[in-house]
Amino acid sequence: MEEHFYTIALTLIPGLGLAGKRQLLKMAGNAKTLFENRQEWSKQMVPHSKRIVGLLDCPAAFKRAEEEMTFIEKHEIRCLTLFDEDYPSRLRECDDAPIVLYYKGNADLNALKVIAMVGTRKATIYGQDICNRFYQELKEFVPDLLVVSGLAYGIDIFAHRAALENKYDTVGVLAHGLDRLYPAQHRNTAAQMIEHGGLLTEFMTQTNPDRQNFVMRNRIVAGMSDATIVVESAVKGGALITAEITNGYQRECFAFPGRINDEFSIGCNYLIRQNKAALITSAADFVEAMGWQNQKQKPRDVQRILFPDLTEEEQSVVNKLNQYSSGLQINTLVVETNIPVNKMSAILFELEMKGVVQAMAGGVYRIIN
Repeated sequence: MEEHFYTIALTLIPGLGLAGKRQLLKMAGNAKTLFENRQEWSKQMVPHSKRIVGLLDCPAAFKRAEEEMTFIEKHEIRCLTLFDEDYPSRLRECDDAPIVLYYKGNADLNALKVIAMVGTRKATIYGQDICNRFYQELKEFVPDLLVVSGLAYGIDIFAHRAALENKYDTVGVLAHGLDRLYPAQHRNTAAQMIEHGGLLTEFMTQTNPDRQNFVMRNRIVAGMSDATIVVESAVKGGALITAEITNGYQRECFAFPGRINDEFSIGCNYLIRQNKAALITSAADFVEAMGWQNQKQKPRDVQRILFPDLTEEEQSVVNKLNQYSSGLQINTLVVETNIPVNKMSAILFELEMKGVVQAMAGGVYRIIN
């Protein structure tokens, strides 16, 4: 809890941007050390060390951090720092990932498969139908995954609701603190999501849903997902921004096409035309493009290969699992081996097929003896 307190305090230090704060964390190792030993390690820092040390001496930041800690403890909100195992591993890989997140929910943010679905706030019947049909079809191929969106009007809320209807966990990334909900009309859906997914934000309480916060929110939606799907978008809008961020993160981006004269198909058609998003018309298209189709019906009767050929990364996973007879959860493996979670999923699948590891309940894997 101390580390959470100091990390929250760091986010409140004025005069330092996100990049600077991340660099300080990297140099100090953790937020507690950063603050407690600032006078000692400052001598070995960059020329501006005296100024930075002065900034870190900020009683107002500590006072506000105490208030936030009181709120999150009272309302059972989880505080996730960059160094926490439960912090979204895919997001951690991004250079502009927040140093702290606030999370209310029960979904695994490091699920084996995570997709984002975004689109216009003025969704048409066509867009709503795509959301419903996509998740109905997807259930046949991928029975378990996490759906991420922004809980906004239009495609976002339709995506969340379609996910819930098809028994998928779904997380809404907010542009404000967890002391409020915008838009208020989505309160009932948000309540369901807390039980079957969650609400996630980088913003503290007392933060208004200002316009710039929605843009910042979009990078979390894109960064914590394996792929982003744009359903409907006008020529401008948040969905296009999220698609651009997705491309910048070197993640997969897809778009459903629409009629050339439809206002809310212009953005999707543009992304496809510019090769910024792959065209899909169904869940089957998406699953094939992601290479997930082979995992639809996983053979259970795998013959153990006596001397399997392992890649270097497969061997590193095996070496780590050999240290724990009871097995390891996939999130722990990601942290211990420094292999991205989306890649780890593929590695574990291959090791299963080679008869080296066995998947157990709760996302735990162990070596087959």
